Amino acid sequence: MATDSSQEIDKFLNDLTDWRGKWIKQFRALILKTAPEVTEEWKWGVPVWAYKGNVVASGVFKDHVKLNFFKGASLSDPKHLFNAGLEAKATRAIDIGEGDKLDETALKDLIRAAVDFNKVGGKKK
Repeated sequence: MATDSSQEIDKFLNDLTDWRGKWIKQFRALILKTAPEVTEEWKWGVPVWAYKGNVVASGVFKDHVKLNFFKGASLSDPKHLFNAGLEAKATRAIDIGEGDKLDETALKDLIRAAVDFNKVGGKKK
């Protein structure tokens, strides 16, 4: 059974018919497969995935999609996916433009690290 938040996200994605909607649909499938323990939430007018706190949100802008990792500053990013918000105290983001390619394995590793960070109460392992 879909939650109200999942239904909000479905509506959001169905209304977003360009490349940005397609990209977020693919990210949604990736995060739910990589971290099935996350819940989908609808906050601030955007999809948010959470586990023991917010993990990542996906925002939509005119020319890009933003993946905002709430505790990104505490995560290891050996493949340098983070390319936005690098000076923020807690968050880090990935801005994706039309046609940009991301290393899917590195993105899965980042998702897993973000969920695991929340799992241990925000302490580095």
